[in-house]
Amino acid sequence: MVNITLVQGDITQVPVDAVVNAANSSLLGGGGVDGAIHRRGGPEILDACRALRASRYGKGLPTGRAVATTAGRLPAQWVIHTVGPVWSREEDRSELLASCYRESLRVADELGAATVAFPAISTGVYGWPMDDGARIAVETVRTSGTAVEEVRFVLFDEPAYRTFAARISAS
Repeated sequence: MVNITLVQGDITQVPVDAVVNAANSSLLGGGGVDGAIHRRGGPEILDACRALRASRYGKGLPTGRAVATTAGRLPAQWVIHTVGPVWSREEDRSELLASCYRESLRVADELGAATVAFPAISTGVYGWPMDDGARIAVETVRTSGTAVEEVRFVLFDEPAYRTFAARISAS
């Protein structure tokens, strides 16, 4: 069973085999975690993402899918890009959010990554409620059957950290 740890801080500074990027479908950078990873990782990440757009993902990476690139200047070997769903009151998109975690771990397994850092996918500008996002993240990682040894949820602030900590202790 995968070991889950929590870290409060900057995901771009966590030394792991693979960092998961809460990307937008263009793969070309954006705000939040996506922008931070592109800025800190340097142009190598953007170049690799452009190559993916030119080959397999001309219309962008679909929501719930994941793909890996170099990590550039990050203290990791790879960045696993995944596109989270935008939260909706009218439509249950929980399976798409769970797919982000499952697909990222599948890619990590293909890469042979032992340690993976995840942000709280979709809980920023995509509006997913933190408590529900934490529930889906923790349940999905715990039931994934991955060969990854450690998943670190890297939470930007204290409220997110507390929410994930409560979810882990409750399950």
